Amino acid sequence: MLDIEIQHGDITKVTADAIVNPANSFGWMGGGSAGAIKRAGGKVIEDEIVAKAPLEIGKAVATTAGNLPYKAVIHAPTMETPAEKAQDYNVAMSVRGALLLADDQKMKTIAMPGMGTGIGSFPKKDAARVMIEEIKKFEPISLEKVILIDIDGEMVKEWQKNNK
Repeated sequence: MLDIEIQHGDITKVTADAIVNPANSFGWMGGGSAGAIKRAGGKVIEDEIVAKAPLEIGKAVATTAGNLPYKAVIHAPTMETPAEKAQDYNVAMSVRGALLLADDQKMKTIAMPGMGTGIGSFPKKDAARVMIEEIKKFEPISLEKVILIDIDGEMVKEWQKNNK
């Protein structure tokens, strides 16, 4: 069973093997967590993921972390087009895809923000429930811990409520 750690903070400053970008199918990294990752790690991250697009919901893709100290940035699409409204199915599939890829790449720890809650406008309480359900039912081989981290205090509180 995966260890779940909940933090209030900046995903680009967390200690982990990889961080997760809640992506769109085109790979464009405009706002929210994606924009923060691109600003901190460099445009090279976006250039690499756009070259691998279109991305399928449920299939995560890894890229370089650019200037960030991670083995990879895991791009897990929660929506096909930018600003499309995310659904619980999309959030569940993106979390599962990120976990599968991290486990397959023998990572021990990944960090993930609220999936689909920013530009995707998915309600934070629903995202927290879906994310924690997916993490708890995942059966890892090498992955040991998922750090749920967000700059949004409401997202952090919802994870805490759901991680009982």
